[in-house]
Amino acid sequence: MKNYKHEEQISLFDIEKTSNILKESVECDEVDFVSFRELVPEITDTGYLTHAIVSYPAKFIPQVVRYAINTYTKEDDWIIDPFAGSGTVGVEAYLCKRNAVLFDLNLLLNHIMPLKVYRGKERLKIESLGNLLDGMIENNTHLFAPSWSNVNYWYAPEILELLSQYWGFIHNIEQDVYTGIIKSALLKVSKRFSYTEHRTPKLARSKRKLAAIEELLKENWKEKLIDVVYDHSFKTLSRINDFVTLTKHHQNQVDFHGGVDSSYIDVPRECDALITSPPYLQAQEYIRSTKMDLYWLGHTDEEIQALSRLEIPYRKADRMIHTKTLDNIRDKLTRPDLCNRLDSYFCHTINALENTVNRLKPNATACIFVGNPRIDGITVELWRILAEYFTERGYQFEKVYEDRIKTRQLFGVRKNKNPDGMKSEYLLILRKTTV
Repeated sequence: MKNYKHEEQISLFDIEKTSNILKESVECDEVDFVSFRELVPEITDTGYLTHAIVSYPAKFIPQVVRYAINTYTKEDDWIIDPFAGSGTVGVEAYLCKRNAVLFDLNLLLNHIMPLKVYRGKERLKIESLGNLLDGMIENNTHLFAPSWSNVNYWYAPEILELLSQYWGFIHNIEQDVYTGIIKSALLKVSKRFSYTEHRTPKLARSKRKLAAIEELLKENWKEKLIDVVYDHSFKTLSRINDFVTLTKHHQNQVDFHGGVDSSYIDVPRECDALITSPPYLQAQEYIRSTKMDLYWLGHTDEEIQALSRLEIPYRKADRMIHTKTLDNIRDKLTRPDLCNRLDSYFCHTINALENTVNRLKPNATACIFVGNPRIDGITVELWRILAEYFTERGYQFEKVYEDRIKTRQLFGVRKNKNPDGMKSEYLLILRKTTV
């Protein structure tokens, strides 16, 4: 595969000519059909190494990230991701001896990245983790009450008391990688042993789960909860040790900033590539999906609510985005609420992308992975709208790859806006031609 990182500069004189070529290319539907899983056969499991330490909705699959890194960057390059989510770009960048700077609205990023990209060079000790876990089980000196006004709604009283004991212990000792590992396990049981449907992204208390917890309480539920904590903790330690073995000679950096708005944050450095997967049009409530985690990790109602208000469905557009494809979709919508959601989505998604691509070096590549969701029955070609917008502003359309989705987990316990799921996802490749 040709590498599009060029040494030569494209002059400003060529931009208008280039822009016309780009517009023709975007309209020509030049789509390459690929399978990123086949293109990157060395990754056989999307949750390999540290990728699966913490559950997170709609994860960026590592095969796409690895392909973009291998094709469009070189060792020691800096990669930026304004929608970092669960940190997939950071993990893959470090594994490939690249540097990364990650931004995300969700504060969870700050908690998971020290585990996912553990930069220590010595393998962690099973005995140290085991001793800490034993101490947590035996100690009930401290109780931790999440700053969550309706926490009692989500838990049986006896389960809440035990979780408060374990979290109280872990919050009141010196923090290190071992406490981080145990926190990841406590996040798992704090959701699994709650009244929410733990297999769905959003919090959803259900009669089925209420009945399941009621039956669980008749059994030796405490032993089961402890077994999950120990099992997850030791598996996480093993994953981190495998990561350490593979990266013991790596000296790269992964800077991460959770709880920030990528649209307006000052990007601290120029970067060699952007690799990102923006939230999808009908699925952007990631903070609401992870707020149970955030409360247990010590964040307050005020913090979480303030960030939740910045998620796209609850945020008004501060400018109107226009492209040929987007305007055609807007003209077909008859419901004002859907028009507002469309306008909000493209305003704030493009604000964040524009803020970060502006810090790319000349001739750097932007790799943007999106789907084509539907709104009111109308397919929204995200890749095409983004291509139209950026090619009108001096970015060269290089290629778009279509990856057919073979399997998709859809959740039947809640009403799905797109019950059949998306059929494909697209990797849009743009190159910055402005100086």
